[in-house]
Amino acid sequence: MSTPVDPFAAGRPAPQPAARAAGATRTATPGTGSTDLPRRRLTRDVGPILAAAVVFIVVWQSVVIVGGYPHFILPGPLLVGERFATGWAEGTIGPHFATTLLEVLLGLLVGGLAGVVTGILLARSRLAARLLSPYIVGAQATPILALAPLIALWFGTGLASRLLIVALICYFPIAVGTMVGIRSVDPRLVELGRSVRATRWQLLRQVEVPSALPQIMGGLRIGSTLAVVGAIVAEWAGGDQGLGVLVNLARGSMFDIPLMFATLVTIALLGVALYLIVVAIERRLVRTHG
Repeated sequence: MSTPVDPFAAGRPAPQPAARAAGATRTATPGTGSTDLPRRRLTRDVGPILAAAVVFIVVWQSVVIVGGYPHFILPGPLLVGERFATGWAEGTIGPHFATTLLEVLLGLLVGGLAGVVTGILLARSRLAARLLSPYIVGAQATPILALAPLIALWFGTGLASRLLIVALICYFPIAVGTMVGIRSVDPRLVELGRSVRATRWQLLRQVEVPSALPQIMGGLRIGSTLAVVGAIVAEWAGGDQGLGVLVNLARGSMFDIPLMFATLVTIALLGVALYLIVVAIERRLVRTHG
């Protein structure tokens, strides 16, 4: 009895066992591309930042060398880096940094909570929006440098007045971001929640706030950087410790300009670190509630 012939097998190369085994091995073994992907992404994100920092330092050092500036006018980046390291090692910057960090975190917490509550109120109540919006905008339009001496005069120069200044400066962007986010929630989601007899609190907690998270966290990003500015202004208005106080001391009585630049670098790094922390929290929250 003859074996049936497959008419589609003509001209087709017979499968090789070794090739099939190799293919199975490649399928079963994770490729190097999957492990290199996070590394490539990190390089893509961090590479331009490091390159820009190197260019900035080179230009800065070139300006110092070409201009012939003495270190008490414009210190070079190497001298500032050395003073930055010694300032932390000697304990000159650390206590002031701890004070400023405490003011920033507590002020951001108070201003953030007040901003979220106000934003929800403005988004839900037209009457509240009409009554409160002019005063909120007016308070935001008034420079914090003008308000800080008054707040220090009324509430003293202690921690409470500095927290109030930090909370005021980061309050407005968080309130506006929350209001815009709540107002931009899809009305169909709200109607769906009402159709299943959800309470106002349940709608807010399970529908409106998760949908408004990108806008709320966007306001918090801005507020986190402004909180650092508010802490420095508050310490200038009245304070005995903090990075703002250290800037004045290094520039004035100590006449240590490299230390002043090192303190400014510390302030900038604090702002960048807070911003990146908020971005990381935002990504996790949006991914969780997305």
